[in-house]
Amino acid sequence: MTQTAEKAASPATGKAPVDADHTKRWLVLAVLGLAQLMVVLDATIVNIALPAAQGSLEFSDGDRQWVITAYALAFGSLLLLGGRLSDLFGRRRTFIVGLVGFAVASAVGGAAVNFEMLVAARAGQGVFGALLAPAALSLLSVTFTDPGERAKAFGIFGGIAGAGGAIGLLLGGVLTEWVDWRWTLFVNLAFAAVALLGAIALLAPHTSDQRPKLDIPGTVTVSIALFSIVFGFSKAETAGWGSATTIGWLSAGVVFLVAFVYLETKAEYPLLPLRVVLDRFRAGSYLAIALSGAAMFAVFLFLTFYMQNNLAYTPIVTGFAFLPMVAGVVVGSGLSSAVLLPRVGPRVLLFAGMLIAAVGMALLAQLAIDSAYVPDILPGLVMMGLGMGTLFAPAMQGATSGVHHDDAGVASAMVNTMQQVGGSIGTALLSTIAVSASTDYLDGRIPDPATVAEAAVHSYTTTFWWAAAILAVGAVITGAVTASGLLPETEGEPALMH
Repeated sequence: MTQTAEKAASPATGKAPVDADHTKRWLVLAVLGLAQLMVVLDATIVNIALPAAQGSLEFSDGDRQWVITAYALAFGSLLLLGGRLSDLFGRRRTFIVGLVGFAVASAVGGAAVNFEMLVAARAGQGVFGALLAPAALSLLSVTFTDPGERAKAFGIFGGIAGAGGAIGLLLGGVLTEWVDWRWTLFVNLAFAAVALLGAIALLAPHTSDQRPKLDIPGTVTVSIALFSIVFGFSKAETAGWGSATTIGWLSAGVVFLVAFVYLETKAEYPLLPLRVVLDRFRAGSYLAIALSGAAMFAVFLFLTFYMQNNLAYTPIVTGFAFLPMVAGVVVGSGLSSAVLLPRVGPRVLLFAGMLIAAVGMALLAQLAIDSAYVPDILPGLVMMGLGMGTLFAPAMQGATSGVHHDDAGVASAMVNTMQQVGGSIGTALLSTIAVSASTDYLDGRIPDPATVAEAAVHSYTTTFWWAAAILAVGAVITGAVTASGLLPETEGEPALMH
């Protein structure tokens, strides 16, 4: 898309003509934001519905994790491929295919008559989500190249990405309690339909004189590597870190990841050009996204447990309880991206955002069995939201700044890949820590109901402390890796809009 400069005033009217491209760009943002919200909230909206789905389809507690893991495995292992496909075959085409496929998979999941059908549908959501998410972010990156507009657009998009998980908890609670668990999947049809109409109306077809070339060896090795890593961490949560299964899968993931890096240095048309990740602005942004993703898991999972099990909140009340964090994310994203980023650059904001979030996590680590929402939970949630908002939007912008439009898809895919891998690590690590903390607390005590409840709260607060440490150490590492100064300008793509 060619940037439209501010036009001269008309001699007849003395007024500047309306910039149609300007209006279309913001409509494009609305479409992309809607698609991003659908993908992000789907990571948490089904969690709330799991008990109801389990009762309806009659599957075991051991099988329950596969409803979550199937999505994570497909999504995480195919993101880089999805990002490169959008570069090769066109972002509009990939975006539309991802939307339609995600909607169909959601419909199948909502209509599931057995456990196998539900898991297959969740895997399908992951496959098409891996096409949709990178295409959406890369479309945003090449649509908004003017620094002022770009800052505002990424602030809004980052706010959606940061708040989507909490919105998913709220929407999942409302749909499960007031309608039916199946509507946590059917609701995606409405999101996808609106986004699809907008994409067809606003985005121009991709044209290229070059024949698309795909790095097959790189695609295979990185897909196996990411699958093995995500699956290995999921097995660590259930089988333990020392099990042969966990060690085997994680080792395989590392071996294939090393092989992938080697292949990319030799490939004529690499799946992930190393120039994308070796830039210090992008490297720091990817690192911040991964570490914050690992820590955020503690808030959504263990604080949900605390509210429902200790405070006896219903799913809907739990969802509403997270709304102040959503507000913090929105405020932090807007302030950091539109006001601060053009002045101080991403390094300061990534560092500050992770530290603010660490403080919020430390506040939540003070919870006791008799804590109340307003004095004890609310301050930590607001700080978490402000911190995540402060780092999400600059990280997303930093991760896609300065790349050639031919690499925008794969650079965007790295954002989602790092978030997915970080979330998988956080899931396994913090769940293991929680179990160990609870076991240690009960050791030598009589396991009556009061003691068991205290052990549960102790396990939650222990994970909050660990998450705070991850964020604090991550702030230092990210600050050291990220380059100082302002972000470089990003190249647009010709003929991006109708």
